[in-house]
Amino acid sequence: MAVIRAYLTDIIGRYYGRPATPAEVDQAIADDPTDDLARFFVGRRDGVVRGCVGFRMVGPETAELKRMFVDPGARGTGGGAVLLAAAERAAVSLGAAAIRLDTRADLVEARALYARHDYREVPAFNDDRYAEHWFEKRLSGSFGSQITGVRSLT
Repeated sequence: MAVIRAYLTDIIGRYYGRPATPAEVDQAIADDPTDDLARFFVGRRDGVVRGCVGFRMVGPETAELKRMFVDPGARGTGGGAVLLAAAERAAVSLGAAAIRLDTRADLVEARALYARHDYREVPAFNDDRYAEHWFEKRLSGSFGSQITGVRSLT
């Protein structure tokens, strides 16, 4: 739960241009719970939790990425790529042929990460009030490298 709170504190603060309050983080958790995620991964660097990602299955062959986060102090170290690969591999294992997500325009690091990993912008697939960009990636069952440093909590 601490990494979800860190994620929400980061994105709420960026959205409002000021530090997020605990009440705002609590409200965000209530408004968009993550209890329906099929898998949730926590990434560590030097034994410290530095990121997370999860996904839910929104159809028999479609996963939706949620809660993608890398702590600002760990960005640029490759953790985001490792987390994405873990989520993609797990989604394929559950039958997903595609994975999609939505994000905001101000989350430029996230958008750059998705573009580097073959996510393509697609038409809006939801009306989430914070969504400004929608992405999708076609998945295959072939993931060459071994994923390390990431633990699933489901």
